[in-house]
Amino acid sequence: MARLAQTPGLTDVQRSILETVREFADKEIIPHAQRLEHADEYPTDILDGMREMGLFGLTIDEEYGGLGESLLTYALVVEELSRGWMSISGIVNTHFIVAYLISQHGSAEQKARLLPRMATGEVRGAFSMSEPECGSDVSAIKSKAVREGDNYVLNGQKMWLTNGAYSSVVATLVKTDTGADSVYGNMSTFLLEKEPGFGETAPGLTIPGKIDKMGYKGVETTEMVLDGVIVPASAVLGGEEKVGRGFYQMMDGIEVGRVNVAARACGISVRAFELAVAYAQQRRTFGQPLARHQAIAFKLAEMGTKIEAAHSLMVNVARLKDAGQRNDVEAGMAKLLASEYCAEVVQEAFRIHGGYGYSKEYEIERLMREAPFLLIGEGTSEIQKTIISRGLLKEYKL
Repeated sequence: MARLAQTPGLTDVQRSILETVREFADKEIIPHAQRLEHADEYPTDILDGMREMGLFGLTIDEEYGGLGESLLTYALVVEELSRGWMSISGIVNTHFIVAYLISQHGSAEQKARLLPRMATGEVRGAFSMSEPECGSDVSAIKSKAVREGDNYVLNGQKMWLTNGAYSSVVATLVKTDTGADSVYGNMSTFLLEKEPGFGETAPGLTIPGKIDKMGYKGVETTEMVLDGVIVPASAVLGGEEKVGRGFYQMMDGIEVGRVNVAARACGISVRAFELAVAYAQQRRTFGQPLARHQAIAFKLAEMGTKIEAAHSLMVNVARLKDAGQRNDVEAGMAKLLASEYCAEVVQEAFRIHGGYGYSKEYEIERLMREAPFLLIGEGTSEIQKTIISRGLLKEYKL
């Protein structure tokens, strides 16, 4: 067992799950990731393997057919999947968030109807807050839901949906006029159900096509156009009485998402280190292996230290959430540090590879295109610093 990124205090069940996922990554993901990523091909066979392992139901309660595991287990599974290929973790990430939102905030009917099918992967979830003219500024969203009789009519355009096409339920944040004093009290989350695929996948709901990206390939990222989508009031997350609670529900989900991004960053960092430390011992320059040169040895030392620091923060924030404690500041810290360190670790691994790192034949080339996504996903580093500083100033107010 490698020394880096180990987690003390795990149960036998957690260790068994992680060993299974790590073996799956070694045998079924890493050998195929380069080909699939370069072709931007959807990893159907890998997805089927994840279904067989029950990963789509990892955090869903046993009463609904899931494994009932903790956020910590989820984060460590994401770390292992991302070590194999970050896009694979993307397939389950938004699914996990939507399952979490339904488990924590859904009505009894929503839980009973959706969670059992989500646990098997038959129904997959997507998560939608961003819009073309706003990213982290959630207060600026323009999509609206207007009450008409017993239904709501939704209009607007959403952006950056991971699993936008292959999902069957999209947790979607829109504005609703509840008469609240704050803009945040005039937002609601709707569970929009649709058919998987592109085009008009439900009356008035269109997934135009796949967005071409620098990295994070294989898994689809899409827009979503809402043009007179009619849904019953029961489509509000938690039921009609939860109209106006959407922002607060989504922020709860975002905390889970930031743990996920930190876990992804740790997984990519571990893989970059593995590639760098192997190459540094095999490649010889000036009559000795690269690793014998102090300049390279020091790079490896710094990379390993950054991985340990990021992993520890990620584990801590997951355990806080599992304990029911507030962790908005800690989640921001974990996401900030892990994503920034990931970019640095990957770049150092790239430098150690020299000219070969620029070749598409080598895995590090792919990691160089994937790591930057983590700097902006689930809120940029600057947004994390804003959250962290506000929380700290509140705690240490004079």
